[in-house]
Amino acid sequence: MKLKNLKKLALTGNEAAAYAMKQINPDVVAAYPITPSTEIVQIFSKYVADGEVDTEFVPVESEHSAMSVCIGASAAGARVMTATASQGLALMHEMLYIASSLRLPIVMVVGNRALSAPINIHADHSDAMGSRDSGWMQMFCENPNEVYHTVIMAVKIAEKANLPCMVEMDGFITTHEMEMVETLDDKEVQEFVKKRIPLYSVLNVEEPITIGALDLFDYYFEHKRGQVEAVFKAKKIISEVVKEYNTKFGFNFPDFVEEYETEDAEICVVAMSSAAGTLKEAIDLKRESGIKIGLIRIKTFRPFPYEILRERLRKFKAVGVMDRAETMSTLGGPLSIEIKASLYPLDKKPVIQNFIFGLGGREFSLEDAFHVIEIIENIKKGKKYDDVLYIGIRE
Repeated sequence: MKLKNLKKLALTGNEAAAYAMKQINPDVVAAYPITPSTEIVQIFSKYVADGEVDTEFVPVESEHSAMSVCIGASAAGARVMTATASQGLALMHEMLYIASSLRLPIVMVVGNRALSAPINIHADHSDAMGSRDSGWMQMFCENPNEVYHTVIMAVKIAEKANLPCMVEMDGFITTHEMEMVETLDDKEVQEFVKKRIPLYSVLNVEEPITIGALDLFDYYFEHKRGQVEAVFKAKKIISEVVKEYNTKFGFNFPDFVEEYETEDAEICVVAMSSAAGTLKEAIDLKRESGIKIGLIRIKTFRPFPYEILRERLRKFKAVGVMDRAETMSTLGGPLSIEIKASLYPLDKKPVIQNFIFGLGGREFSLEDAFHVIEIIENIKKGKKYDDVLYIGIRE
């Protein structure tokens, strides 16, 4: 049953994330500001200064230090959150692996931004893709409303799975876009996330343990295998928590994928984050001219929902995959490569066309979306293209 006390607020993605953090009231937030996610911790620090939360706010000298503090606090049993972007996420890289390997449910909001060089402060997914194999769950949001609710769900998901989680949104597109956000009551948020029950605490002197010790060829392999198993089991936890949230508050947020106009579609486009909104508009218009096109938006990229994608994509004749990052592997974007791997066991599978777009914040326009759909439709009819096409780039 949907609650009647939902309050609509005009918020940017950054404001929505900070507001959700305020309602969660974490024990510790350690942060170093970086564009375009600076506002998240800036706004949250005001909540701290005004006494609206009980959080211990730790301003540090770098993003590496921020994640180090988060790791220490989480290992002590605290509920911990932070935010970063781009070069900041890259500077945390060493510590990301430690956080996940120690099974610490830290929640971090990431304003996705291109990595240097050249210096660029606008959106693409190169920062997130650089961290995709670090053992963190990654949930990509289309708009500020989804950011707000995903931050709340991420806390419960992370703490049930005992794995850290990134909530991702496109820099300066979603981080600074303002829209109406349906917010919950503070009490309802607290009742949903409940109190953290840590897997362990380094402050528990009754049961002293060693964490992060030297672990050579004798046991390292087994410990990594256990971590992999935790990631597999996280899939069920994600589905359960999202279902609980939707049931309790009357929403319909996706757990792993959102389908749009796919029921009768012959061709499909796969995308993540804000580009999905542009594609939905283009799909509506193209359907009026008789093109049966649908969209699958990937919400959770890690753990990767290969089972769902294998089942949903097998019926299409042609599929376009939108990547806002390059792997430099000469095989195209990371999303496309993983989807191709997911479909490989099928005897009959669609033609996959990779599109690289929007690097460094390059606009993905409605005309670009039309162009993508036209190419996919041509592939369905038998036309051949290069394996990777670059959309919106100057010739």
